[in-house]
Amino acid sequence: MNHTRTQPPLSGFAGLDHLATAVIVLDPDMQVRFINTAAETLLETSRKSLISQPLVSLLSGAEPLVEDSRTALAENMGFIEHEWHLARKGSPSLIVSCTGTPLQSPDEGILLEFRPINQRMRIAREEKILEDQKINRELIRNLAHEIRNPLGGIRGAAQLLERELDRPELKEYTQVIRAEADRLQVLMDRMLSPNRLQQVAPLNIHEVLERVRTVILAEYPEGITIQRDYDTSLPEITADREQLIQAVLNIARNAAQALNGKGEILLQSRALRQITLARRRFRLGLLIRIVDNGPGIPESLQSRIFQPLVSGREGGSGLGLMLAQNLISQHHGMVEFESVPGHTCFSLILPMPDTEYT
Repeated sequence: MNHTRTQPPLSGFAGLDHLATAVIVLDPDMQVRFINTAAETLLETSRKSLISQPLVSLLSGAEPLVEDSRTALAENMGFIEHEWHLARKGSPSLIVSCTGTPLQSPDEGILLEFRPINQRMRIAREEKILEDQKINRELIRNLAHEIRNPLGGIRGAAQLLERELDRPELKEYTQVIRAEADRLQVLMDRMLSPNRLQQVAPLNIHEVLERVRTVILAEYPEGITIQRDYDTSLPEITADREQLIQAVLNIARNAAQALNGKGEILLQSRALRQITLARRRFRLGLLIRIVDNGPGIPESLQSRIFQPLVSGREGGSGLGLMLAQNLISQHHGMVEFESVPGHTCFSLILPMPDTEYT
């Protein structure tokens, strides 16, 4: 076989671009001849860079799949891999089912369909997160309102008491009361801040990421390295700039704190195609990743990490991630994460509203 030949894409399969299923067509030499947009999203790579490339050079551990494909093509018989770990370069692996269907002349080759078998679990998790957010927002809002009024009274009483005290050492106690009341007031304001009206406008997401990078480096001038991996071809999005800065900053700051001021953070941007969020389907979306090489989130906290007052750090308020999730939800997006020791990745997924299917 000639392993260097190239062939034009299969124009007859252009209709597969409308499918949510990831489809890759290989020629008899197991080189990519066609992929649809869902496969581009799955592999997080552009079609142009995949065409005419051997499958084994694109997917780590793809050799058994290639052998199955060769056998299927030789025997003209399809196959199904029920649980195949799809290893993507630089990204977490996915568990997918893979169906191989031999193609006959004139377009001899094999058509591979990839279906993430954890898609239903992801949808169910998204719906639970959204429902939890509604409950948490109501709880936090009621709690904040209940606390604010007596808090103001406590501060005012401490201020009046301080004026009546003659001994300076006693005034230190009233100053502590006022300082703690002020700290709690700031906390209440943070709890209520996501409820302000959005101020949406066109913005470049990389301006948001650069602002966050500047803030984190200013807070940790030594020990923290922030790498950037941006897709500069991304279009502008319409969003609330300050809310996105706050959401990304909360997560990046958590990463820096988890590193104890020493380690590496990666800020990454990518385009997404054919995404579904809260049962709404969009042609285009935006992916922001915040990755750190810290100790990871304890497994006992991972199922509750977005709940209020849950923190894996001593002295943490447990509000940063909840507020980030709420702010992204207001943009009809979602925050996901995966964490193991040495690698924690938070993914912020935002839709492009003008690309929604109707």
